Amino acid sequence: MTTTANPPLILLIAGHWLGAWAWDEVLGHLAPGNARAIAMTLPGLDGDDPQRAARTLDDQSAAVLDVITQLGVTEDQPATLVAHSGANAPVSLVLDQHPELVHRVVWVDSGPVATGSAFGPGLPEDVEELPLPSFDVLAQQASLEGLSAEVLERFRGRAVPEPGPVLRQRVELTNNARRKVRTTLVCCSIPSAKVLELARAGHPMFAEVANIEHLDVIDLPTGHWPMWSRPRDLAKAIESAGRWASFPHRG
Repeated sequence: MTTTANPPLILLIAGHWLGAWAWDEVLGHLAPGNARAIAMTLPGLDGDDPQRAARTLDDQSAAVLDVITQLGVTEDQPATLVAHSGANAPVSLVLDQHPELVHRVVWVDSGPVATGSAFGPGLPEDVEELPLPSFDVLAQQASLEGLSAEVLERFRGRAVPEPGPVLRQRVELTNNARRKVRTTLVCCSIPSAKVLELARAGHPMFAEVANIEHLDVIDLPTGHWPMWSRPRDLAKAIESAGRWASFPHRG
C-alpha cells in the first residue's frame, strides 16, 4: 500500500487582538493543492476562553508547536509560518526552540524580535488585558491605510483584548540556529529599503533582521493590516515565499 505525504503546511498567525478569522480573505485567495494553508488563534485571543487574560507568550509558542506537530510537521517536512505584527514574539520563540520544524518564516509587516525584548515592558502588573484602542490612537502607532469603514467596524466588533502577561513577558532566545531559517519580510507600512536601513543601523525594532542569514523581501505597500486591505496580493506574496523555500538563497 502506497502512502502519500501530506502537502506542506502554511500556518497563518495574526497579531494582537486578532484570531484565525483575520485571515479569512487571504485563505480564500490561496491556491489549493500545493499546500495546506491553515489559520490559528493564539491562546489569550479566544473570546470564549475564561482563562484567556492569564495566557502567556510561553502558552502561545507551545500552542503553535502543538498545532504544527499535530498536523504532521516533522524535520523532514517542516512548515512555513506566516506571522503578522505581534505574532512575532511567540513565533520567534518557536524558531528558537525548534528551528528544524520551520521551512520558512514569513513576517507580515513584522519581523523577528531580539532576546530580552517585550512589547509592553512598562505595562503595570495590575493591568490584566489591553483592549483594542480607539482608531485615532491606533493610527498613531500603525497605519490604517486601505481599511474601509466596514472593515474597521468588523475589526472593532471581533477584536479580543490582548492579555497583559503576553505584553509584559520578555522573550528569551538562546539558539542562534533560528537565524538560519529562511525568511521573507513582507513590508507594508514601511518600505523594505527603510526596514533594511534601520536593521543595519541597529534600530531596536529591526536589529534582529540584520542577523538573518537567508533573507528575501517583498514590498506590498499598504497599511499594517494587509490581510484586509490587499488580501489577494498578500496571498500571492505568501505563495511566492513558499516557492522560494525550496530553492537556494536569492542573494
